[in-house]
Amino acid sequence: MVYVDTSVLVPLFLNEPHSLVVADWYAHEKSELVAAAWCVPEFASALGIKRRTGAIDAQQAQGAWARFERMVAADLRLLAVEPAHFHRAAELVLDAASALRAGDALHLACAEAAGARQMATLDITLSRNAQRLKIAPVLLRSPS
Repeated sequence: MVYVDTSVLVPLFLNEPHSLVVADWYAHEKSELVAAAWCVPEFASALGIKRRTGAIDAQQAQGAWARFERMVAADLRLLAVEPAHFHRAAELVLDAASALRAGDALHLACAEAAGARQMATLDITLSRNAQRLKIAPVLLRSPS
């Protein structure tokens, strides 16, 4: 089982610097893909921000949303976010050395609770913390 962070989902459906690496990984990944249901509003928020800043237009946002919904229906099992996951996320962010933001800590808490063996992400801080929790990071970044 591979936990998929929202940072991977955005470039999968929009043209971004890491899109080719992410698309190649997705095309070849054979493990079950899971993500917390939290990724749904988080993905929508990313689209909204890109619309407000003019990075994408309404048609691009609608297309990305439709493709995202198809992936969720076919290839991405959404995990319920339970009160215990919020508590675990709080514990993770209370550790100042983690440098985690709340949303990323929630992803990590959900991945840990689900027993994910790997976490696909573009976020270096999240990757480092996944490794700390014995979840193998799959850091999907294009060479600089």
